[in-house]
Amino acid sequence: MKNIVIIQGHPDKTQTHFGHALAQHYVDGAQQAGHQVQIIQVAQLDFPWLKSDEEFEQGEIPSSLKPAQQAIAQADHLVFIYPLWLGDMPAILKAFLEQVFRPGFALGKADDKQRQGGLLKGKTARIVVTMGMPAFIYRWFYCAHSLKSFKRNILKFCGIKISGETLIGLMGHASKQRNQAWLDKMRQLGNKGV
Repeated sequence: MKNIVIIQGHPDKTQTHFGHALAQHYVDGAQQAGHQVQIIQVAQLDFPWLKSDEEFEQGEIPSSLKPAQQAIAQADHLVFIYPLWLGDMPAILKAFLEQVFRPGFALGKADDKQRQGGLLKGKTARIVVTMGMPAFIYRWFYCAHSLKSFKRNILKFCGIKISGETLIGLMGHASKQRNQAWLDKMRQLGNKGV
């Protein structure tokens, strides 16, 4: 059994979206298999955005984010779910990662001889991205540039192994059957803990 943390990165806290349903189906499948699961709703958290290198390197993590950081520290597997906005993750999710994945927690400090990543070794992650365009256009025409950057420059640098990615396109234009197929897929992934 795994300890799983889902980071729900949709910035809208006023209503639920398809990404929230994806997260809930993942939770349902994971709990059915006996995994422990927790969801972090980034939009529900109140925290300042980092504005300087000094804040990133030496500042204290806001108290509102300490439970999230502790949950991530204890997790075996992370699931990031977010919509593609202007070709990338929403700004609030990036701000959350900058605050939580601080030097000393996710990567070495700047005064190390050579800044080392990898402080989160042993963890795995799945990335789930929803988007309005067809997913194959994002992957092949745009080369999934922001997804590659997230995987390489944040997760892998911090030592997290990528277990998979799920790209879901044509949001708002899909049939109920297609959406249900994605929800069923998320339940299966949750059941497997991947």
